Amino acid sequence: MSDPKKNGLFKAALSALAAMFGVQSERNRQEDFSSSSPLRYLLTGVLMVALFVVGVILLVRLALMLAGG
Repeated sequence: MSDPKKNGLFKAALSALAAMFGVQSERNRQEDFSSSSPLRYLLTGVLMVALFVVGVILLVRLALMLAGG
């Protein structure tokens, strides 16, 4: 099993980001799935998707505001 310190929040965020863009390596994916706590990866992924949706909404509102709509 891998070192728990290597499976920190930053690593979970990087893994979720790589998975969102579809560039997650097979080795990293297997390491993530063998982690003792998948909850960290699940919560990080949900948070990142929520931030992405909010970012898209804000960009659309900004574009509409600048277009005079």
